[in-house]
Amino acid sequence: MSKPRVPWKSVVGGSIGNLVEWYDWFVYSSFAVYFASSFFPKGNTTAQLLNTAGIFAVGFFMRPVGGWLLGRFADRKGRKAALTLTVTLMSASALLIAIAPTYESVGYFGAVVLLVARLLQGLSVGGEYAASATYLTEATPPGKRGLASSFQYVSMTAGQLVGLGLQIILQNTMSEEALKSYGWRIPFIVGALAAAVVFYLRRSLMETEAYDEEERETDGTAARRGTIKGLLEHKKEALLVIALTMGGTVAYYTYTTYMTKYLSNTAGLSKETATLVSFCALFLFMCLQPLAGGLSDRIGRRPLLITFGVGSMLGTVPLMTALSGVSGFGGAFALSLIGLIIITGYTSINAVVKAELFPTHIRALGVALPYAIANALFGGTAEYVALWFKDSGMESGFYWYVSGCAAVSLVVYLTMRETRDAALSRAEQAKSDSVTVRV
Repeated sequence: MSKPRVPWKSVVGGSIGNLVEWYDWFVYSSFAVYFASSFFPKGNTTAQLLNTAGIFAVGFFMRPVGGWLLGRFADRKGRKAALTLTVTLMSASALLIAIAPTYESVGYFGAVVLLVARLLQGLSVGGEYAASATYLTEATPPGKRGLASSFQYVSMTAGQLVGLGLQIILQNTMSEEALKSYGWRIPFIVGALAAAVVFYLRRSLMETEAYDEEERETDGTAARRGTIKGLLEHKKEALLVIALTMGGTVAYYTYTTYMTKYLSNTAGLSKETATLVSFCALFLFMCLQPLAGGLSDRIGRRPLLITFGVGSMLGTVPLMTALSGVSGFGGAFALSLIGLIIITGYTSINAVVKAELFPTHIRALGVALPYAIANALFGGTAEYVALWFKDSGMESGFYWYVSGCAAVSLVVYLTMRETRDAALSRAEQAKSDSVTVRV
């Protein structure tokens, strides 16, 4: 009997949109210091950055809306159609930012264009995660789903690394004046072009067998496909997604997007050293994802999730405390990498676990909406909570907050069912039943 093979074309097409999404997400926040003055009156740099950050936050809180709308769209119109739509929104948002007129030219209209672009980007990010997770899981045969779905975080991390790399290149080849004048538009032009390439790749994807099968069914699920009513029939699974995401998303944002600021502001490393630490640690983290995803196909999803839960609950306080006292690249890199190794138990498989919890007719919405809510509540606020504790003179309180969130998720990991062998379609269920009968 031949072993199932990974459909690599589907894996690339299904996951590469995350690269563009996270590239766009990164370059907005990292280049804001250069383009903030282009959209708001001159004179108060802090006010300009606050206004730009406010627009960034609006995009973040659009993610649950995107999860709902595009999750519904994916369940009703198909995974391929949703993947194509999300990448279209990506390209449009990046292009709008790239060509947005400045305050000097049209007043606040340029800021309005920026706001519209961020709304589109928030919608896109909210839907991309679920559409990608659902497609990768359904398009891959049992026994390879953990490996295939791990490429979601490979591509997400690659997007951050590409954005960081481009930032380093532009900072070393252009003056600050040039970056503030026109150079900040370059990364958004690159993002729009990259999204157009992804659109072309996704046009050639095949729809998943599980979705095609669901479309042919006449058992009454069609009316509930992608609806809130249909999702409420799976309240336990939806709450499970929120709870299992809680600890993972807080830890992920702590050791990725917040870590550079933490090493600079708390440990006192130079910005250049802190950036290099994050770049090197994230690169190795990216390489670990397929290894852990493949391992979950052998031993199950729960052991990896439990390992993450225990490691994050017990390890965050000593790790973050040690990181606050590092004095150079070596120590910061080693400790950061340990943290990223721990959260690999979550990141490598969280997408496939969520998709395996739901039936086909509600799978995309079931993944999208609860995940987006948990991400907005816990992941999106992680940096704010960290800075609030620091500003209050109780920075160690944040370490305990991360540990507490991990503890809540750990309880879920210990009590939830194993999902590795879940049948995602009637054909898979029939094959499984056939094997059981023969045995």
